[in-house]
Amino acid sequence: MRALTLIADRQLEVVEMPPPPPPAAGEVQIRVGAVALNHIDVWGFRGMAFVKRKLPIVVGAEASGTIVAVGDGVTRFAPGQDVVMYGALTCGHCKACLEGRDNFCENVGGLVGFHVDGFARELLNMPERLVIPVPAGVSLRDAACAPIAFSTVQHMLFDNAKLQPGETILVHAGGSGIGTVAIMMAKAIGCTVITTVGDDSKIEGVKKLGADYVINYRTDRFEHETRKITKKKGVDVVFEHVGADTFNGSLLVMKRGGRLVTCGSTSGPTATINLMQLFQQQYRIFGSFGATMKNIAESLDKMAAGMLPVIDTEVSLDDVGSALKRMESRQVFGKIVVRF
Repeated sequence: MRALTLIADRQLEVVEMPPPPPPAAGEVQIRVGAVALNHIDVWGFRGMAFVKRKLPIVVGAEASGTIVAVGDGVTRFAPGQDVVMYGALTCGHCKACLEGRDNFCENVGGLVGFHVDGFARELLNMPERLVIPVPAGVSLRDAACAPIAFSTVQHMLFDNAKLQPGETILVHAGGSGIGTVAIMMAKAIGCTVITTVGDDSKIEGVKKLGADYVINYRTDRFEHETRKITKKKGVDVVFEHVGADTFNGSLLVMKRGGRLVTCGSTSGPTATINLMQLFQQQYRIFGSFGATMKNIAESLDKMAAGMLPVIDTEVSLDDVGSALKRMESRQVFGKIVVRF
């Protein structure tokens, strides 16, 4: 079977590898239908010094597929059923796992496609407990965007930041994969959405998604524009995933008691904080990593109800390297999906 494999930093190859054996007890075998790309794929592609891993490694951290076989004892799935897969090898028995806080697993065996072989291959076996059914009417292309993009936003906005209807939110990088989702989810509950983009060509797109105000951060300071839009009151929530370039400015645009939730640091991992500002303004800062399987199911339900991901491009396995370079350039609007 074909598998997209990283053999060295920035060197991807489609290789032939043996198919998996029949699924063992408690496992299902899945034929992958689509893989969605994320910044974690970019990080893995260009190499990260702090990650211990062995190359070659099959890439792909977010995917959908169809069940083709089930092992003994599997009761939740049958051949022909469309599914998505959880991207972390959680243990399933620690306190966090038993409480449904999958992304807090105390014995996680690695992130799929980053530490261990990923989803960008034709067939794979997965434990039944790490597989989530796709509702009727949701395509494999769209479902592939649920395990990371949609569920990460679901977890950030509603589990952590506790976004409420009628609040005002600043969404950074509104044209990114998770930025587009954050705009849609916030607008769906009646929030006022301010968003930033790095190119005027993205303005119309984010407005169609529901953004009320759009700031080109390359031509205007988002801090100044956001304060002006809110009449100096500030925003209730900042959806942060850019990192060092925007973090301190994000604190400046929050109202007293505002909440900042962050899941990324694409512009750099280090920032300084004015501690007096932090405690005097009573800010609440939430670090958010990944999501739970419940978040993925909630995301798929939103897709079934009509909230579909924005797809920038669809590419073949052979074109993934160029797609990752496109992501690095920040020219993407929405998600890139790899076809199988």
